[in-house]
Amino acid sequence: MENNGIRTLLIAAIVIGLAAGAWLFKDVWMPAEPIPAEPAPQADSAEPDVPLDPVYPVAPIEPRPDDGELIPLPPLEDSDEYFVLALIDLFGADLEDMLADELLIERTVGTTDNLARGRVPERIRPVGRLPGSFMVSGSDETTGYFINPENFARYDGVVTMLERAPVADLMDTYRRFYPLLNEAYQLLGYPDAHFNDRVVQIVDLLLATPVPDGPIELTREKVLYEYKDPRLEALSGGQKMLVRMGPLNAERVKSTLRALRAELTATPGPN
Repeated sequence: MENNGIRTLLIAAIVIGLAAGAWLFKDVWMPAEPIPAEPAPQADSAEPDVPLDPVYPVAPIEPRPDDGELIPLPPLEDSDEYFVLALIDLFGADLEDMLADELLIERTVGTTDNLARGRVPERIRPVGRLPGSFMVSGSDETTGYFINPENFARYDGVVTMLERAPVADLMDTYRRFYPLLNEAYQLLGYPDAHFNDRVVQIVDLLLATPVPDGPIELTREKVLYEYKDPRLEALSGGQKMLVRMGPLNAERVKSTLRALRAELTATPGPN
């Protein structure tokens, strides 16, 4: 299994919960050397197959009466500082030390897109790893390897951070930065696609993740652990990581994803 981890979705991600969501999905199966930061890789232009018009259009953000005039968004290449401030406002100052030094929007988009694939490359993730090491019970194939239930507690703080961010504020931030998120997504190789449609696809995929109600057995034929159950091993990278959080945390994340999905798919009202 790969050597690594919404409220953005995810997220998504995000988004899935945006950056916080991306942090949830970037744990490691074993220690690894740091990988130099790189831009998100170019994706196969044939995937995903999407219509020219968005299935789920995103309404532009409107300033609240007490907020004054919105500051114009910077160009994508100069957006890191502005995006960091928005994320800190959502999730608290502790998040800043976890974030990558550059290309945050590009990394958030790349991570979200890759949650549906077999793995999420560490080099494109917008945040660092969870504290501590991945814990396994059992010492060999005779006794079997299992995810140690104590490992689930490593996610408690992150999931709590995700839950504390009001969905309305998450969506305001998402809509505010959506032009840049969509630009970054199209630069991955989807020039006619729409990021919000992809986010909804990812959320639906994560919501469909089966959550085992018993011990989760692993196998280790080489260096990395894999799920012994072929049905779990066949899941996408994002789904595998959700399973690794444990059933209680997985359901907490799914609860937030359901609330986000309702907002992500809502029909925009008149301006």
